Amino acid sequence: MVPVPGNSQFFRRPKPVKPKAGQESVWDYPRPPRVEPRSERIVVRLGGQVIADSAHAVRVLETSHPPVYYLPLDAFRSGVLVPREGTSFCEFKGEASYFDVVAGGVVVRRGGWTYPQPARGFEALSSRVALYPEHMDSCEVDGEQVTFQEGSFYGGWITHRIVGPFKGGPGTSGW
Repeated sequence: MVPVPGNSQFFRRPKPVKPKAGQESVWDYPRPPRVEPRSERIVVRLGGQVIADSAHAVRVLETSHPPVYYLPLDAFRSGVLVPREGTSFCEFKGEASYFDVVAGGVVVRRGGWTYPQPARGFEALSSRVALYPEHMDSCEVDGEQVTFQEGSFYGGWITHRIVGPFKGGPGTSGW
């Protein structure tokens, strides 16, 4: 257990799940994160409509986090991504800009983000958008509907191939 300054409670470091054949552990992912091109077909639905479809995504892998998929801007239907004011900063990727995601009468405020001028090593993200799967009707990787990473800050996509435990849920902020 690791003591947390100013807190009488202790956080227990998680015990990684041992991956089976064909699986990946998020505890084997690097820090700083790595960008990796992927050829799986990614399909996203919102408001009862397919809003994005691509076999040219990249995913970002970071220790303790499920992968975050970034789809090419041209994979999105016209009018689905509406730029929003405001930014956030990632120590690795740089400054993120946000989009409302709009389709079929549904508006997901700040449901997508991009890094228009990412830090070195993350250039592939400059023309791509990530989405919070929790707020979409569905997000699929090669036909498998993903589950989402807990925690409103994170946008990880969990499939049967990814094992944790995952950062984001209650009690994981000290990891």
